[in-house]
Amino acid sequence: MSAEIEEVWRREAPHVLAALLRRGSVLEDCEDAAQEALAAAAAQWPRDEVPRNPRGWLIRVASRRLIDVTRANAARTQREISDATPDVASWSARTGDQDDSLQMLMLCCHPCLSTASSVALTLRAVAGLTTREIAAGLLVPEATAAQRISRAKATLRAHDARFAGIEMAELPPRLHAVRHVLHLIFTTGAAPPSGAAVINQDVVSEAIRLTERLHRALPRDPETSGLLALMLLVQARAAARTRDGMLVPLAEQDRGQWDRDLIARGVSLLEEALPTGPVGPFQLQGAIAAVHATSTTLRSTDWAQIHELYRMLLSVSPSPAAELGAAIALSELRGPLAGLEELQPLLRARPRDHRIHAAMAHLLEAVGDPAAVAAYARAAALTDSIAEQRYLNDRAHQVRRVGPAAP
Repeated sequence: MSAEIEEVWRREAPHVLAALLRRGSVLEDCEDAAQEALAAAAAQWPRDEVPRNPRGWLIRVASRRLIDVTRANAARTQREISDATPDVASWSARTGDQDDSLQMLMLCCHPCLSTASSVALTLRAVAGLTTREIAAGLLVPEATAAQRISRAKATLRAHDARFAGIEMAELPPRLHAVRHVLHLIFTTGAAPPSGAAVINQDVVSEAIRLTERLHRALPRDPETSGLLALMLLVQARAAARTRDGMLVPLAEQDRGQWDRDLIARGVSLLEEALPTGPVGPFQLQGAIAAVHATSTTLRSTDWAQIHELYRMLLSVSPSPAAELGAAIALSELRGPLAGLEELQPLLRARPRDHRIHAAMAHLLEAVGDPAAVAAYARAAALTDSIAEQRYLNDRAHQVRRVGPAAP
């Protein structure tokens, strides 16, 4: 399939599915029909060129496939074929592009689904990725990705979950799930838990694209703005996070490589969102990322502000990542010994968390403790990320060779 057709499909997939789902069919049948329309496009468009209205073409062909499968009566068949062929202008006026995207995200993040199933289904139904692409992005076997998608469809069918308007009472918990899924997709790409890549840019880009859609649909939702800001601010540092294929930690990054346009937009989103209502976890995480992104050097970073933001984050949304972040910020404020003391209870609670071992190794190295070597090695053994393993083992080798830094 050509790159042009793939791009059209990824752009139009949620709208094609929305058009089919709006008539009350189950997701699995609609997706099968949509995939058949894609196969028809892959065969016909290279010969006849991409049509002027690819969405209408795909909707028309997919609808015909769906009608064949459901074997509706003749009158209903004629009505559905007629409904399936609007031009882009009339279709957008009747349903709204943003509404389609939002409702598809809401359906994929239905409360009856597990997070893992929601992530896989979102990438399939909304992002238009293949099962193989989803498996590669989530770093799971293709069979596992297929099972998650199949389980999600079966669960939606069992709960009679349909593509329809969301009642106002249902919106807050649905939005919470949508944001959580999008954040998980982003973090999976920004810091792959296994494999050799430092960043999976395809997954990162897809997460940002979907979050942009959600933000366009709900521009006044402060937590959605905070989530988008967080993604943009983290992505702004992407070019500096690798050097010769190796991971580069924040302290060693060339800040001249950071994308100032992305930083400016992320900061602007936060400035608009923070004063408008209750401050949620994504706004706070975005604010932490903004302090880092707007600091010209590591030394000039406002660690007191970062530590206070982590304290606020722990009060509204406690998590292991927030606990670790607060401990690291404290070490920058009060010195490595204070940080080591703060890390001890975290290590007892989560002895197999490689991030805690890595943080301890850095602080042990800073105070001149040779135990840093073992801590780096332990962190490397506990992570499945080859990129992190290389970095941590390299640090262990450096400390072993020249000794830890003088306290």
